[in-house]
Amino acid sequence: MAASAQAAQAALPADWCARLRRALLPAPDHRLDHSHLGALTGPLTDELQRELRARLPQTLRAAAVLLPIVLHPQGPSLLLTLRSTGLRNHAGQISFPGGRVEADDPDLAAAALRETREEIGIEAAAIEPLGFLPDHIVQSGYRVTPVVALVQPHFTLQLDSNEVAEVFELPLAFALARESYRTRRRSLHGLELELWELPFGERRIWGATAGILVNLRELVAGSVA
Repeated sequence: MAASAQAAQAALPADWCARLRRALLPAPDHRLDHSHLGALTGPLTDELQRELRARLPQTLRAAAVLLPIVLHPQGPSLLLTLRSTGLRNHAGQISFPGGRVEADDPDLAAAALRETREEIGIEAAAIEPLGFLPDHIVQSGYRVTPVVALVQPHFTLQLDSNEVAEVFELPLAFALARESYRTRRRSLHGLELELWELPFGERRIWGATAGILVNLRELVAGSVA
């Protein structure tokens, strides 16, 4: 089934926003055993944690990304970016706006808002942060903290072409539907892993971005009053 048809058929829970507000973390949680590895379909096992500690830098670099849920009248969507091909890390991949935390950022949410303004031009005044998802560890040595936020739709995008090649929107109903996802196997550090990915039209969302979306999906599905 085409992604557009799947998106049209996916049913968004009427109380999706209330579920998010209930279930998101009020503050970041940096414990490794509470973190996720990219798009891994399950939690970090003891074996995988040992492999990570042996192969990753002793100190992970802090990064923050924004999950911008745009409140369109016809239905909410997630704003994603296609990273420029000239970037040193994760070039050409689909991601959320965000990046490394700088020394003068007051906190992780502020870092995500700053990066969003710098990369795609959306000002903080249009954004309402709701809370945090668990950290995602990426092989480039970053600990990525996702900040989920609501965004009013009346904004003008201004892309930094050095960072972002393109912006597109993913219907939230499609992102929250389990049938939208598929799994694939990959070898990492000699371990056979099963990973999530999300096909959307001609695009394939994978890696940490897919993992973050799965985490968001599971959180909304599990938060029922």
